[in-house]
Amino acid sequence: MKWITHWATALLTLAVLSFIGFNDPYIKETLRLKSFDFIQQYDTPTVSQDVAFLEIDERAIEKYGQWPWSREVLADVIWKLREQGAGIIVLPILFSEEDRMGKDTVLAEALVSNGVVIAQVGTTQANKNAVPRGVAKIGDPMPWLFEWPGMLGPIEVLGLNADGVGVLNTVPEIDGVVRRLPLLMRVGNDVYPALAIETIRVATGDPSYQVKTEQGGITKMRVPQYATIQTDSNGRIWLRWNKQFPAISLAEDDYTPLAGKTVIIGITAEGLGNVIATPAGEKYAHMLPATALQTIINGDNIVRFDYATFVEWVGAIILGLLLILIATRAPYWLAGIVIVTVPAGAVYGAYYYFINHLQLWDWSWPVLVTVLVGFHSVFNRFTKEFFEKQAIKKQFAGYCSPTVVRMLQENPSLIKDGMKREISICFSDLRGFTPLGESFGDDVKGLTKLMNGYMDAITQPILDADGMVIKYIGDASMHVHNAPNDDPDHPKSAVRTGLNMLKAVEKFNEKITAEGRPPIGMGAGINTGLGYLGEMGSTSRHSYDVLGDAVSTAARIESKCKEYGCLLLVGENTYDATKDNFFYLKVDELAVKGKSVGIRIYTVLDNIKRVDHKSKTLHDQMHEAYKSQKFDEAIYHCERLKSHFGGKMKGYYDMWIERCEYMKTQELPKDWNGVFIATTK
Repeated sequence: MKWITHWATALLTLAVLSFIGFNDPYIKETLRLKSFDFIQQYDTPTVSQDVAFLEIDERAIEKYGQWPWSREVLADVIWKLREQGAGIIVLPILFSEEDRMGKDTVLAEALVSNGVVIAQVGTTQANKNAVPRGVAKIGDPMPWLFEWPGMLGPIEVLGLNADGVGVLNTVPEIDGVVRRLPLLMRVGNDVYPALAIETIRVATGDPSYQVKTEQGGITKMRVPQYATIQTDSNGRIWLRWNKQFPAISLAEDDYTPLAGKTVIIGITAEGLGNVIATPAGEKYAHMLPATALQTIINGDNIVRFDYATFVEWVGAIILGLLLILIATRAPYWLAGIVIVTVPAGAVYGAYYYFINHLQLWDWSWPVLVTVLVGFHSVFNRFTKEFFEKQAIKKQFAGYCSPTVVRMLQENPSLIKDGMKREISICFSDLRGFTPLGESFGDDVKGLTKLMNGYMDAITQPILDADGMVIKYIGDASMHVHNAPNDDPDHPKSAVRTGLNMLKAVEKFNEKITAEGRPPIGMGAGINTGLGYLGEMGSTSRHSYDVLGDAVSTAARIESKCKEYGCLLLVGENTYDATKDNFFYLKVDELAVKGKSVGIRIYTVLDNIKRVDHKSKTLHDQMHEAYKSQKFDEAIYHCERLKSHFGGKMKGYYDMWIERCEYMKTQELPKDWNGVFIATTK
């Protein structure tokens, strides 16, 4: 009877999985795509001999100034490339507006008959200056092409003079990853080529394209003087992301390494270069036309057969039935071997067919079915233990990361017994709640939902850093690092997490302001010191908490953020442990409420390698003048510093000027140490 029950429940599992697989839902399609990515990640890298990058990087920005440059600069680059023997020149840049410096004519002259391809983009907002291409059709491809409401092209003087104009758009898969690229797209009855295929057309000198369509959709296309390209039904090709491309900076004087190569001018400068998700990880956007172009040149015709999904579904059912039979009849060790070898064989088979035949086969679904059915058949006795662990995870996942949850599952005494150790504590508090609350009126439910979203946003960086959220207090939060898990670099983790929380608030503001809500802010205070942690409370109600002088000091530091006009303040212990890791500015020497001895307080702005050290020197001189009771000199420095550090410290300097004006009215002793005595928390 037990054998029948075991067999029946396993068969039910297989039946349910088969039903899901037949309907091919989102999750199955996502797994399938990820299985293709996994195979491509182990593809042998190849260095292109045909395509190279000329990068607008940080060096180029330093040389030519703020982006966008005058188009005269790009014109000079084109002439220089042409003089030094480059092939087709690709500018994946949208020139949809006139040059603010009036150099469009100069760039247009450089485009004339120079083998230059520029960009246009499909859009839902505009349809002007588009540059379509003629297509010779066998069958009707138009219903199968991806369609955009409009196409935004370059200004007319550039579009007419460029040898080619290609589309920048991609069509990412359902998970946002770019794996395939449509070679042709349409707007109404006009057809537009992708940047990569337009580059080939310009290279061959052909005026148009040819497309063949059959009953099931598009099957192939070609540039008349180039080899036929196999596509899927929508005119897409699978990209082989194993390509590596030589690159030099646009700031270089010598472009001879680019001689004879198709040159794609791409932007990699910080904050300017667009990034796309690919099977090989995040790549700069200009990698897309380069990879597509090299895929076509190499003839890397990756194939995914129309019948492949059905074959994989049937194969998974057969393997599942085989595993049920083995699991119910054979010894456990044999079932275990089969459960391991069948998935391994599926993965290897998919890898083999890709590497040797460029065929894409989904190994994820057969693996998922065999593993689930196999373990259900053999290891039913582990079900109870699994659900117990899931219950523990649910209990603690609300305020600690999965890593910490696993540690607490293995050693619950860390909570029950408590501990005493050095920790880094961070308090945060929301700024701007009043106007936000007023914007909701009587919509308490809406306000509650938004506040939960805010808490989610600031909590994720904490969990990512394996920190422990101790509590939420209204719109404030408290978390610690180095407890209960070990973190030798906890001061650094705390500061980095604080910065990431501020970034999370910025992203959150982008969302709520788009909904018409006023933006909010966050202040945070960090301190490092001894803490006592464990379960605390009454016998009927208790929680994990932390006590100690360092905790109360952190809370008081946070409360001073608004007063000082700073977003993130840290105490001297945290500063001393991380001063070489972050860029700090001294804020004050402050005796917080309840303390008789002053502590140094600092604010952290950014990574130390990206700041103006001269401004920091001026800031330090201001504090020296203040401490020496040279208040007018300190005020002078503050006025000069208001525009420094990206304007982030303007509020602080305004406050400090008021402080200096007040101090000028006081009778201070000659040995005054500059410590400010706080009278409020």
